[in-house]
This record gives sequence, C-alpha cells and structure tokens, in this order.
Amino acid sequence: MLTLTHLVKQYGTNKAVDGLSLSVGKGEVFGLLGPNGAGKSTTVHMAVGIVEPTSGKVDVGGLGSPSQPAVRGRIGVAPQALSLYELLSGEENLAFFAKLYGMPAATADARITWALEFVGLADRRKDRVETYSGGMKRRLNLAAAILHDPDLVLLDEPTVGVDPQSRNAIFDSLLALRDKGKTIVYTTHYMEEAERLCDRVAIVDHGKLLALDTVRGLTQTHGGPPTLILRTDAGEERIETREPLAELNRQAAARGAAMPAEFEVAMPTLEQVFLHLTGRSLRD
Repeated sequence: MLTLTHLVKQYGTNKAVDGLSLSVGKGEVFGLLGPNGAGKSTTVHMAVGIVEPTSGKVDVGGLGSPSQPAVRGRIGVAPQALSLYELLSGEENLAFFAKLYGMPAATADARITWALEFVGLADRRKDRVETYSGGMKRRLNLAAAILHDPDLVLLDEPTVGVDPQSRNAIFDSLLALRDKGKTIVYTTHYMEEAERLCDRVAIVDHGKLLALDTVRGLTQTHGGPPTLILRTDAGEERIETREPLAELNRQAAARGAAMPAEFEVAMPTLEQVFLHLTGRSLRD
C-alpha cells in the first residue's frame, strides 16, 4: 500500500532522510520508530506529498506519487501538531475538512456522524474544541484523518499528551480500522504502543533504516538473551542466559537450600532493541 524507494531528503548539507527503502502491506499496522531527529516526520511528510523528495520515490497503492491529487485523496493523515480550529465545534471542524476533501453534503453529513461516533465524541459534537481535553482533541484529529474513508492512514505521534483512557480508545479505533482493511503507518516514541499495535516495526536513525521486522523478530535478533532474575532479601541477582530454565536448574542444584524462592525470566523488549540500535545518548 506504501512503497518508499531510495528516499532522500536533503536540507543543505543535512540529510534528514538518507536512502530509505521500505514497503507497507495492505491491512498492516506498521510502526516507524526512531529518536528525535531520526527523520520520521520528514518521511511521513514525503509519504503524504507535503514535502518533495530530493531523490527517490514514493508510491501509494501502485497508483504513483502522492503529489498527484487523485493519489493523495487515498491518504489520511493525523499530524503530531493538532490541525484543529479551537473556536469551531467538533462537528464544524469535520464539516470544514469534508469540504476540503470535496465530499458532497449528503455524504459529508453521514461521514461526520460516523467519524464522531467512531472516536467517541458524538455527545460533544456541538461543543467548541477549546473546551475539549487533550485526549478528545487527539481523537478529533484522528476523526479528521479518516473522515474521507482513506485506504492509507499515517499517524505521527497520535497519543502525545493524552490520558490512559483516551490512549486506549485510540488503540481500539486503530485496531478497528485495521479490521476494516485499512493500512496504518504509526510513528511513536512509546515502545509499548508499538509492541501492542504493530504487525511490523522499522527502526530508523539519521535518516537510515536500521532494522525492520516483527516485534518478535527484532527482539530475537537484536534484543540479547533473556535474563534470569533471582530475588532475595538482599536484592536481585540478574543472569543473562539463552537457556533460563536450564540455568535455573543449575542454580538450584548449586545453592540447595540457599536457592531464592522468588525468580523471574525477563524476555528482551523492544526498548532494549531500540537502545541497542540507536544508542543511549540523549537526543534534543
């Protein structure tokens, strides 16, 4: 549904995106992870036709570049910076976007009602957006992105600053869109979100693709071995091992009655993979 081929975006001497190639399948929830300044937002902007690549190409659904209006109409985007008008109601915001999409009035009314119900805002449709909570604004931002029933939805940090209830509601909405056959590209800093939602994950840094696989595949390849954690009154003892059960039996045989009664096996996480591939230095 989305193919990026040798994509480059250069600003002066800085390459924000540097030869990025990847494909996103129809009906897939695809995670795009990377530190600040890794090139995620620039990639999304090229994928939706806002920014023209320096070189390389973007193809949407085999139809060509999103620079073409007919192709761009197949895409929905919820940017990290909220694209909402605070003095308009939720319903009026969506009516405005419906006109931008060129939707006939009869179709627009039905789609607005559906979108507001889909994101759980039907009861607040007449209220000004300035009265909405942060989570409600994020959900309305999502409603604007899917109002025209796009095949491809790109979401740039869609849960920034929202409460747990709104975050969970957004997750449920995205999984429902996937069940309808929509393709979703999802950028986030939250590893647990990618683990929960994404069929595959790409990790990028300095504009380059570092790894791409399922979460399980990434943790197996880049996450290191599991950790056997033995707990005593004095604290924890952590033992990295590819065979935690065998190591537990060895520890029990060696320690006898002194073997701690409490233990845990911690499997590698996506966060460990992320830090292993992108480093631990601070990014501002």
